[in-house]
Amino acid sequence: MTIGTHIRTYFNGEWHDEDVAIMRAADHGSWVGTTVFDGARYFNGRSPDLAAHCARVNRSAEALMITPTMESADIVAAVQEGLQAYGPDEAVYIRPMYWALDGDVSGIVPKENSTGFAICLEAVPMADQNASTTLGRTKFRRPVLEDNVVNAKAGCLYPNNARMLADVRRRGFGNALVGDAMGNVAESATANVFMVKDGAVFTPIPNGTFLAGITRARHMDNMRKDGMEVHETVLGFADFEDADEVFLSGNMMKVTPVTAFEDSQYQVGPVTRRVREMYWDWAAST
Repeated sequence: MTIGTHIRTYFNGEWHDEDVAIMRAADHGSWVGTTVFDGARYFNGRSPDLAAHCARVNRSAEALMITPTMESADIVAAVQEGLQAYGPDEAVYIRPMYWALDGDVSGIVPKENSTGFAICLEAVPMADQNASTTLGRTKFRRPVLEDNVVNAKAGCLYPNNARMLADVRRRGFGNALVGDAMGNVAESATANVFMVKDGAVFTPIPNGTFLAGITRARHMDNMRKDGMEVHETVLGFADFEDADEVFLSGNMMKVTPVTAFEDSQYQVGPVTRRVREMYWDWAAST
């Protein structure tokens, strides 16, 4: 599935100036779903936190029992080589990915050292700085480690995210605010979530049901260095109904202001604007 233009693919050790076919019908990843990926961004001639994303894709592979075949530093080097074909004015989505090629005698468990690897680069614009979204509640929840690989950025998790989005979009919302197995807020269907109350910032504490994102951590570090009060804690839906500001944090768009959660309305407030400003200042300094 393409989401952008000007696609380049790293496969079998070399770059191709096209969207290359990388999987076979009998690959374990094709029919059992053993696939992982990560996403980084290139914009304004920089690729912030690229090394962290390349390290995480290896951890995700290991969580799915897929043997990583590239050191994270070598993935970084390959990405940097591939990015040379893009201008500094192009924003690029960087997606390294692994999948299992073969299974054991059962066909279910991936074989060790039988791994496919590719990197896809796609020109995808950064978000409009005036863009925002709305959140609705969904009956679908985030899984736990005992019943899914929530410690990986795994392709098999995304059909559940798709159900969440489809569920709330039928009612006119742009994204879903999602609960965990205990009914507490975990994240949105596509990104981590923050809320602001009386000038303090709150975000759900990592509890094994969602990935605490690299961009999330970057925002928290920036906010604390700026003197903001930031709390990781258990949050319920009522907390978001009573919030002053809400924003999403993800690699794709970095900061997305939220203007409504169900019947609760928000302004794009000073904390949200400051977090976005700090991220771009930090990115320009890397």
